[in-house]
Formats: sequence, structure tokens, C-alpha cells
Amino acid sequence: MNSLALFAAAAPTGNPVGDIAQQFGVTWQLLISQIILFTIVALALKKFAYGPILEMLEQRRTRIAESLANADKIKIELAKAQATAQEVIGQASAQAQKIIEESRAAAARVSEVERQKAIADAANIIAKAKESNDAELARMKGELRQEFGRLVVQAASRATGDILTADQKGRLADDAVRQLAA
Repeated sequence: MNSLALFAAAAPTGNPVGDIAQQFGVTWQLLISQIILFTIVALALKKFAYGPILEMLEQRRTRIAESLANADKIKIELAKAQATAQEVIGQASAQAQKIIEESRAAAARVSEVERQKAIADAANIIAKAKESNDAELARMKGELRQEFGRLVVQAASRATGDILTADQKGRLADDAVRQLAA
């Protein structure tokens, strides 16, 4: 009986798709329900899994592009900042050089002023020393005259003895001093 059922089942019905489906044991209700379930699952996956993944990949691609653009901008800004820094360093160096030159010139001026002061002080010291020397010379000459006058009077007293009076001795000493001064 089994073979009879198989044979009857294998008998052509005139619909080739139906015959093939029947031969392979396809149940149309199950096939349609599986197609509907597959479509539902595919749409759900597209909406809840594949769509968000594509959106996330697109966001990453956008962020990477923005990061690359920002990196290029940062490189350009860094180059500009380095150029500006070099310019500022150059200006600071020039200003420092100018300040050094001004300091040297000011030091030379101060040195010259101090040298002039030292020369003036030296001249004052020399002048004071000369005045002091002249005063000392005049004092010594005065003392020498007095001493010479005393010696002349003493020599004259010895030579003349008691012949001359004190007044005559004084005139004689004054005459000797005047002749010595001339």
C-alpha cells in the first residue's frame, strides 16, 4: 500500500510546478509563512541592525574627515605660529641688540664723564698741592730770611763786637734780608 500511495502521489496532475513541489514535499502554507517570516526578519534587521550600523559608519566617516580637515588646519596654524614665534624672536633679538648698544654707549658716556671728573679732581689736587707747596715755600723763605738775618746779626756782632747798637744791628739785618730777597 505504501508503494501504491507513492505511485499515486507520483502521478502527474498537469501542473508542472505543483508536481515538482509535491514530489519534494513542499507544503504551500508552510512555504508562504516562512517567506513572510523571512521578509519580516529581513525588514527588522534592516531597520534595527543594518540601518544603525550604516548610520554609525557614516558618522565615523564624517568624524574622520573632520579630524583630517582639523589636522590640516592645525598644521597650517602651527606653521603660522612658528613663523610668528620666529618673527617675535627676531624682533626681541633686534631689540636686545639695540639695548646692548645703547647700554654700551651710555657706559661710554658715563665713563667719559667720570674720566673728566677724575681729570678735574686731579687738576684740583695738583692746584691745591701747588698752592700748598707755594705757601710752604713762602713760609720756608720767610723762616730762612729770619734765620739768615739772625745769622748776619750774630756774625756782625762777633765781627764788630759791641761797637754797633741794637738799632744799627736791626738795620743791618734788614738790609741783608732785602739784598738776599733781591
